[in-house]
Amino acid sequence: MPQEGRKELMGLYRRGKVWWFTIKTDQDRIQESTGTENKKLAENIYAKAKTEAVEGRWFDNAKSKSKTFDEMMKVYFEKIAGKESTRQRKEGALPHLKEVFSGLTLDRITPEAVDDYKQKRLADKAAHSTILNEVRLLSHAFNTIKWRKDNPVRDANRIKLKARKVERWLSFEEEKRLLPKTEVKLHDDLSDIVILDLNTGLSQEEILTLKWSQIDFFRKSLQTVRSKTLKARTIPLNTTALELLKRRSRVKSISGYIFTNGIDNKHDASKLKRAFKLAVAEAEIEDFTFHCLRHTFATRLAQSGVDIYTVSKLLGHEDVSTTARHYAHHYTESLRRGVDILESCYNSATVANEEAKVVVNS
Repeated sequence: MPQEGRKELMGLYRRGKVWWFTIKTDQDRIQESTGTENKKLAENIYAKAKTEAVEGRWFDNAKSKSKTFDEMMKVYFEKIAGKESTRQRKEGALPHLKEVFSGLTLDRITPEAVDDYKQKRLADKAAHSTILNEVRLLSHAFNTIKWRKDNPVRDANRIKLKARKVERWLSFEEEKRLLPKTEVKLHDDLSDIVILDLNTGLSQEEILTLKWSQIDFFRKSLQTVRSKTLKARTIPLNTTALELLKRRSRVKSISGYIFTNGIDNKHDASKLKRAFKLAVAEAEIEDFTFHCLRHTFATRLAQSGVDIYTVSKLLGHEDVSTTARHYAHHYTESLRRGVDILESCYNSATVANEEAKVVVNS
């Protein structure tokens, strides 16, 4: 049933051997080829188009036929331009997507095409986690720009991928090997960056954008805002972090950044990653990324019995369940102290009972 106020003048006809259709509504006039000589198939295509036009969905779908993958990605990266580390990470996943999807209109990026892309990348010997990052970029672009009603990545389930789950934190022995290798790297800043991160749990972006105006030496704390949540949080500074910042404050940059390159700008995220990767390799530490420093901070707190709520607040997680999912299994010793209390209660009750028996018998 047509929506009230919507006019239609519809028709299916042949042009040469191929069937075409015309649909006219109060929005526009649609004239499309069905792409087939089969009348029955053409009628089905025409019926679907007619339904979409009557329900007002055709013109939404029409945008996916006119906009290309390249246009969508251009707008998407403009939207995330302010999130530097996020943008740089996603730019690294873009080239392989462009090899396959560049030039295609969005309606041609089907779930089958996405699965074929996964298959191609697997044939290229790309790691599952790498391919996942690439298709997640594609999915997030579709969800963000919304030039197409459905998301083909969400429905691409033929080729299953499994990311390698690496929960990696730094042992104290590895830390002793790593720190000497970080010296004289990244304009002599890498060592201090690593030590500060291990003692504050800041994200890479927070570390690189940290300014002196965010440090409160009197209250022994720093305040930061994560771009993911846009919520400010205050992090207390322990003695190690505080002394490090006091030492660096003797010479402050004009730009106000705590860690700067040779021309008073903040360090580039990609250069930080390269310098850190080199130091890790020289220290002969495997499967350890810069983000693992933040994971080490939280893991050490959890293993020392710090409650999950406190760890969650220090990390800036919006939901404590996120923290629990990653760190709850580290609370064995803390839980052990809990059950040990029962044993002391049991022992107290036993002693009381024995004393009562003595009184009665006497």
